[in-house]
Amino acid sequence: MKVGIIMGSISDRELSDKAEKILREFGVSVYKEVISAHRTPERAVEFAENCRKDGFDVIIAIAGKAAHLGGVLAAITTVPVIGLPAKSSTMDGLDSLLSIVQMPKGIPVATVAINGAENAALLAVGMMSLKYDSLVEKLDAYRRELKNQVKKMNEELQS
Repeated sequence: MKVGIIMGSISDRELSDKAEKILREFGVSVYKEVISAHRTPERAVEFAENCRKDGFDVIIAIAGKAAHLGGVLAAITTVPVIGLPAKSSTMDGLDSLLSIVQMPKGIPVATVAINGAENAALLAVGMMSLKYDSLVEKLDAYRRELKNQVKKMNEELQS
């Protein structure tokens, strides 16, 4: 079980750390690298061409502004790519979201909310649970804990 978290810039590190934390809680191996679709396109191609051979099950691509990283990777590999739009200094990340979600027919990139690092990680775990049975029970336990937290909030509210 291995996920690549690819950042367009080191400024995306906080988001990558949040995703990594969730993935490690599920026992998933994480590889992180900064690859710019615009400044290091050769490295993006090399990574994408080799990611299946290198054992990646899912790629999380974090990018802001023009946010082409996920699309570039998805155009080259058949490993599932999750686009994580980063809130940027312009348009509060809406530009990033639209750049990721508006992929052309045939090259899908799953997309989560702006700065939705935790959901990107959980989506990756869900995708991998189709292949790795050990993740199914962990996901079920995670969801039970979420329900328990809401139940506890309501109990505190009522007292």
